[in-house]
Amino acid sequence: MSNKKRLFLVDAYALIFRGYYAFIKNPRINSKGTDTSAIMGFMNSLLDVIKRERPDHLAVCFDKGGSQDRVEMFEAYKANRDETPEGIKVAIPYILDILKAMHIPIMTKEGYEADDIIGTLSKQAEKEGYQTYMVTPDKDFAQLVSENIFMYRPKSFGGGYEIWGIPEVQKKFEVEHPEQVIDFLGMMGDASDNIPGLPGVGEKTAKKFIKAYGSMEGLLNNTHELKGKMKEKVEAAKELGLLSKKLATIMLDVPVVFDAKDFELDQPDIAKVTQIFEELEFKRLTDNFIKTFSQDTQTSTSAPENTQAASQAENSKSDNAGAGQFSLFNADTTATSQRKNITNTPHFYQSIAPGMATTLFIQNLTKQTCVCFDTETTGLNPLTAQLVGIAFSWEAGKGFYVPCPEDQTETQQLLESLRPFFENPNIEKVGQNLKYDIKVLAKYQITVKGKLFDTMLAHYLINPDMRHNMDILSETYLNYSPVAIETLIGKKGKNQKSMRDVPLETQTEYAVEDADITLQLKELFTTELGAANTQKLFDDIEIPLLRVLAAMELEGINLDTDFLHSLSEQLHADIDALAQKIYSEAGETFNIASPKQLGDILFDKMKLVAKPKKTKTGQYATGEEILSLLAKEHSIVQNILDYRGLTKLKSTYIDALPLQVEPSTGRVHTDYMQTVAATGRLSSNNPNLQNIPIRTERGRQVRKAFIPRSNEYTILAADYSQIELRIIAALSNEDTMIEAFNNGEDIHASTASKVFNVPIENVTREQRSNAKTVNFGIIYGVSAFGLSNQTNLNRTEAKELIDTYYETYPKLKRFISTQVYFARDNGYVQTVLGRRRYLKDINSRNAVVRGAAERNAVNAPIQGSAADIIKIAMIKIYKQLQSSHYKTKMLLQVHDELVFDVYKPELDAIKHLVKTEMEQAFNLPVPLVVDMDTGNNWLEAH
Repeated sequence: MSNKKRLFLVDAYALIFRGYYAFIKNPRINSKGTDTSAIMGFMNSLLDVIKRERPDHLAVCFDKGGSQDRVEMFEAYKANRDETPEGIKVAIPYILDILKAMHIPIMTKEGYEADDIIGTLSKQAEKEGYQTYMVTPDKDFAQLVSENIFMYRPKSFGGGYEIWGIPEVQKKFEVEHPEQVIDFLGMMGDASDNIPGLPGVGEKTAKKFIKAYGSMEGLLNNTHELKGKMKEKVEAAKELGLLSKKLATIMLDVPVVFDAKDFELDQPDIAKVTQIFEELEFKRLTDNFIKTFSQDTQTSTSAPENTQAASQAENSKSDNAGAGQFSLFNADTTATSQRKNITNTPHFYQSIAPGMATTLFIQNLTKQTCVCFDTETTGLNPLTAQLVGIAFSWEAGKGFYVPCPEDQTETQQLLESLRPFFENPNIEKVGQNLKYDIKVLAKYQITVKGKLFDTMLAHYLINPDMRHNMDILSETYLNYSPVAIETLIGKKGKNQKSMRDVPLETQTEYAVEDADITLQLKELFTTELGAANTQKLFDDIEIPLLRVLAAMELEGINLDTDFLHSLSEQLHADIDALAQKIYSEAGETFNIASPKQLGDILFDKMKLVAKPKKTKTGQYATGEEILSLLAKEHSIVQNILDYRGLTKLKSTYIDALPLQVEPSTGRVHTDYMQTVAATGRLSSNNPNLQNIPIRTERGRQVRKAFIPRSNEYTILAADYSQIELRIIAALSNEDTMIEAFNNGEDIHASTASKVFNVPIENVTREQRSNAKTVNFGIIYGVSAFGLSNQTNLNRTEAKELIDTYYETYPKLKRFISTQVYFARDNGYVQTVLGRRRYLKDINSRNAVVRGAAERNAVNAPIQGSAADIIKIAMIKIYKQLQSSHYKTKMLLQVHDELVFDVYKPELDAIKHLVKTEMEQAFNLPVPLVVDMDTGNNWLEAH
């Protein structure tokens, strides 16, 4: 093992961009609306390197002003790059402040790129006997690799790191010497940097030329050996080739100096870093930072010198790595946070003893007008969990804990004494995720009555894009870190304890703190709801719906498991038959589920595409969006898509659903989440019953397994007809579309009639299908390219259809523009009930990011309004079912559809009730129409 000191040089922007785009589908937004994705991603990567490697020396290198020399050589160098996303622009000052607080050197030089700074420092350090690790995913750095200089490359999707030494570079680029990577890059060019390269030369050809001629110059001096068009192209582009090689060459003479003492990894300014993290609302990152700098440096891991050694790195102990370079602080004594917690905040939390103390407590409890309560249970499943205790708080900093006996009969007796509180309609009940508590208490025949305030739901309306768990809310709004549940019962796993195993005093402190903090959040959120103009939405929709969903989840739905087992056997045979077809068409057997093997078969062996797309890891892309474009022309691709669909259907639903039947009830109980989708839509979990495929015959068969509770009942399904199109017609006030709906016309045939200029009775099936695709596609901002992929139209025809569509419906087009302008001015759009969708990127200079926000500006009010309307219907139907004491139960909500278990003697009354309440849920200029049917299972009723 090498005794050389190790220098790690971090390519800042490469990791910053990587971190930002890692969260692009689920950006990290704090309570102030700041996108912290890039900061979080970069810091996670940096801390990971420090934890893994304990480097002796470390620096982070930034670009500054771009490469003046390269721009002078070639004006178009990097000229095609998109504007830097706002999220990254915002991140840079924070990252610089964090690095300064961590005492990590920041290396920049006006007019030079980070690549050149890293290259220069690497070579300087090598001369002084150091091993240098260049932390970057950028393959261009491979040209710098030597016996003492390595690439330390983060793998995709958080898969750790790989080290490239000379053998790895030789294998990856098929070169003899790493310096030949410059020639390789010069030959094939680089679209991201706008390096032109040699025309017609891609990766394979560049590698072939390197093997044959060794360098760019070697190729250009021997072009007489080339043939045909390639010879013409290369000879005509000699100067371009030499220029490209210069542009691809990392400079080694930047005016920066490697001073070993300045680069030593030093002790960070703990207070300053944690202060910045708290401002950004980084709880886990703060913990990660503290843990990173609390480990024993004597056991730090030395970086392997090659990839073969990488697997041994985790167990390797370096005698020199990090020893004596900096003193890592003790987190318990030095890492003091600015936040309050239970140990430094005065409080009065008391457990209530059985007998007279409990009696006196309940007398006091029932005199209050607003009380926060929180149940503690033996598990997370409310259907099976037993009560361990209940915490109560009605004054900040104070609260009480009533422990529940292990004997359930005694617990039931205790709850009877608490019934006057829970069922008092004049006492407001406050909680965090009250649906859980309501379901737990329902098992003990306790109904929670009175006004409710759920802090999780309130915050969802205040800031829908942020997380809503209590710890985050407490730290964000109260600057207070609650006790973590793991400190009481341990982490998830077989060794995790039950809350019943925790000492009473500890239970009391933990449980009452939750109730106390939730009560304090309630006071803050009451004001915030008013400021966001969402108090009415909270009181009239989300809180009443909470009770409806609790009842639906407790009810569950009956499942025909025998049918699913039979269907599973049928699918197994179908999947095997498809596999044999695929093997026959491919000419060999292979793992169809392996993207790599599949890509090799389709694109290397069968050559279905001349220039197949590749992933970042270098293998062929075989995602559904790629294969769906090929399915029409190649039967093997369609068979592969069918194979994937059936295997996913089998594993996700047909085989999984029977395992999710709750033994205590014999039914499936999904969990509806109100605080996940920013549009206001509900989501379903454990199991997810909203994503059961409906477009395929086999997918529809799954619905056949959902059956009534007995022969006395039948399944009723009620579905809004084209509700999103009706909403967009109403919101845009598009007269032609409104008239079609009011006349009861087939809207897709009506649209086809107008855009194709034919009488409605002469509209063909294909014309109606294309019009339907546009009708729904407009809501999601469909482009000519997207429409051509979804239809048999070419791109020109698709563009003409969209243009004609907007000419036919000019008010709809105006509505789309108005929504975008409103969002730009206000930062949000809203539904018919005032539910807001905040669009932080609506004014972004990055066209891709801005485009996504603009599509949301149009789509969110439509999807969100549809969600609001069905919620109103659910609340009204539930109230009538309760008040009239019907035996019928509402079981499921699946987007625009409601499913009921109807007592047959009530069927006529229920059909009238459901249809009336759904169609009259909200008054629009167009009628809301509900289609409904009944059956012995969900499929028959749908």
